[in-house]
Amino acid sequence: MNTTPPRRQFLATGTALTLGGLGGVFAQLGLNASADAAEASAPSPAPAPRATAGASNWHNWSGIQTARAQALPTPASEAELQTLLARSSGELRAVGSGHSFTALVPTSGTIISLDRMSGVVSVDKQAMTATVKGGTRLGVLARALEAQGLGLRNQPDVDVQTIAGAISTGTHGTGATLPALHDDVVGLRIVKPNGEVVEIDAQRHPEWLAAARVSLGSLGVISQVTLRVLPAYNLQRKVWLQPIESLLQQAPQLAQQHRHFEMYYLPFTGYGAAIAHDVYTGNDLYFPKAADDDVLADLRKLRDWLGRFPKLRQWAASKLIDPSMTEEARQRSWKLLSSVRPVKFNESEWHVPREQGVACLRDIIQTIEKHNEAFFPIEFRFIKGDSAWLSPFYGRESCSIAVHAAADEPYQYLIDDCAPIYRRHGGRPHWGKLHLMGTRELSAMYPKWSDFQAVRQQFDPQGRMLNAHLRKLFANA
Repeated sequence: MNTTPPRRQFLATGTALTLGGLGGVFAQLGLNASADAAEASAPSPAPAPRATAGASNWHNWSGIQTARAQALPTPASEAELQTLLARSSGELRAVGSGHSFTALVPTSGTIISLDRMSGVVSVDKQAMTATVKGGTRLGVLARALEAQGLGLRNQPDVDVQTIAGAISTGTHGTGATLPALHDDVVGLRIVKPNGEVVEIDAQRHPEWLAAARVSLGSLGVISQVTLRVLPAYNLQRKVWLQPIESLLQQAPQLAQQHRHFEMYYLPFTGYGAAIAHDVYTGNDLYFPKAADDDVLADLRKLRDWLGRFPKLRQWAASKLIDPSMTEEARQRSWKLLSSVRPVKFNESEWHVPREQGVACLRDIIQTIEKHNEAFFPIEFRFIKGDSAWLSPFYGRESCSIAVHAAADEPYQYLIDDCAPIYRRHGGRPHWGKLHLMGTRELSAMYPKWSDFQAVRQQFDPQGRMLNAHLRKLFANA
């Protein structure tokens, strides 16, 4: 018996645009393509070279960050990594999947990929922890845990990130009672620039753990991560459209009602898309296939045709949108929470105190809609506070607001126009997303800033893990 609900249209048919179902939008945002389906359709990341004889080129996922490094090695073990670091000279940076938009990786020195250091090392079902190699992609980790009846408490929405890269940048999912991924880290093995291995946990080095959970790769190279896990579980997802003002009013309450809640504002439409996930105990799992048509591309077409006439553009969108459209899915947690991103973009994301979230989003919407070229949905999520010293969520419950521009379009306005709004609302920038903050601004945002710098000096007294971008952040290091 087929339990898949019939597809309904997000946008009305019979228009000049070829517009598909709601699933098309969320597939393009990485919210609707199951990990299995997305993996089959998306190109695999290019394998990093095992070694290089001369200078090698590197670029991040969106192409905004590039480097010509003297070497791009890919050690296959912690021992190889130790030898590599001990014998190297100059700047050292580690790279995961390259999903950061800030210049965390670029260097003319050595860029180390952990692609060959992947997989689960051990699982302790009594302690409910798993130890994994630093280069393990989140999608690979999710499948490996599922095979043992386990899962992660929460997941970011991109499954190709490495575990070391994700925790180092404070990568997060959504959920008012759920912290970012790094909060579940209970132990780390870090190889210092001199090749020494340091094992960190709450018993032996609690202050080092508080620093290393979010470290921007500035302490050394993370070779292993031990993190808390849960028994595997299913989620039920519900998606619906709602006028943005009523959705903004209800957002705090919806965040308390659901295990996961987030929303997207569709610029120049007056509508937001709400997405809720809750634990589901049934076995009738299904996942609607994404619509064939690319709705995100259609939003871009609407911008291209009517971008000079914003009022007309909004009127046209209001006539096309079907507010009665809903969608449901039931699946394993990791298949619903994470996916690949089929459309490339550049992004700026900040995290504001939860009580400021809705007001800040209103201001961001107003600012973004001053730019007729904008069409990418604005993302709004809820994150629980934690105690990692450089976590953007340190000591406070937060809301995350992310603005995007297509990878082939100008993006500077995302930084110049939005940053003052975020700062006015007490925001902290996402470490991996575009921002222009330096040590003066950042040190005022983080109560444990000087404590982190002291630990960083212990691990890397010569500053070899710092590139130009990190030296700007840690100017006094």
